[in-house]
Amino acid sequence: MRILVVEDDERIAAFLVKGLRAEGYSAIVAGNGEDAEHLLERPLEPFDLVLLDLGLPTMSGEDVLVDLRRRDPALPVVILTARAEVGEKVRGLDLGANDYVTKPFAFEELLARVRAVVRSTNQPSASELAVGDLRLDLFTKVAQRGGRRIELAPREWALLELFMRHPTHVLTRARILSEVWEYDFDPGSNVVDVYVGYLRRKLNRPGLEPLLKTVRGAGYRLVDHT
Repeated sequence: MRILVVEDDERIAAFLVKGLRAEGYSAIVAGNGEDAEHLLERPLEPFDLVLLDLGLPTMSGEDVLVDLRRRDPALPVVILTARAEVGEKVRGLDLGANDYVTKPFAFEELLARVRAVVRSTNQPSASELAVGDLRLDLFTKVAQRGGRRIELAPREWALLELFMRHPTHVLTRARILSEVWEYDFDPGSNVVDVYVGYLRRKLNRPGLEPLLKTVRGAGYRLVDHT
């Protein structure tokens, strides 16, 4: 699941991104309202949820929310702000937010609210990914193949989600590093190959068609046998 974090406080943004990625989510940061507008208007990939601060530079969070609701009434938005007054909460919800969380907050509660908001919107595209007999439930964090559950570590989950959002596409090591780890790695690092190996052993079970294949000299590809 891809989450846009709209937060101008670098410390809070870093905390949110670290926590979300540890849970297997893909998190992208916009440090001001204009950057958020740009990412929401022309995303390289669609977002599944927005965490939105209200007190933003260049453009207020309220204006971002209003513009977003004109374009996309369904995209879940959770306001995350220090403004705790009842009037502010009512205004935020009336403008179209799905939930309103005040700072300081417990990260575990925020995660629960995120899951509840996305679940309540009942968006098929955001609830489950399917490739052949492989299923990935983005809310319950359960992966299954042929009805059998697959236990995944958070990084394996994020890697599988990336492959399942781009079935049959060849994904290069550089792209995987950028989208799953989102850090600068030594080009000689074999971290992608190691984690693809972990994932391959869990997906390519005896008696079943192999799903995750290596494209020599290019990268990796998730095969759809349907």
